[in-house]
Amino acid sequence: MNADDFRRLALSLQGAEESAHMGAPDFRVGGRIFATLASARQGYGNLMLTPEQQAAFVEELPDVFLPIAGGWGRMGATHIRLAAATEDVLAGALRTAWKLRLGKNAKAGKKGVPAAKRRPKRP
Repeated sequence: MNADDFRRLALSLQGAEESAHMGAPDFRVGGRIFATLASARQGYGNLMLTPEQQAAFVEELPDVFLPIAGGWGRMGATHIRLAAATEDVLAGALRTAWKLRLGKNAKAGKKGVPAAKRRPKRP
């Protein structure tokens, strides 16, 4: 897998949009980030998971997943080694991060981005 695959799979999720944060591509649902390509030059995609989800992914596939260094990693931010991931693993991990963000958005009363503000999906 590579950054283009990550982008394609992230944008295939319902309501997902590509944006940017600090000059790096990110993927959002309801205006909130669930994944980024901030570490693509190092061969990673980044997923916003819970610490428990992160631990489960790392335990099951330590050659594919690793915590991001520092405080973000302790909060669940997780690297996925793109070259080591299969399409099924990458799609499943992105779906996990996307579902988590949907749940957080629902708790906050944020259903999604109004249709007029949505960016079209990239081909």
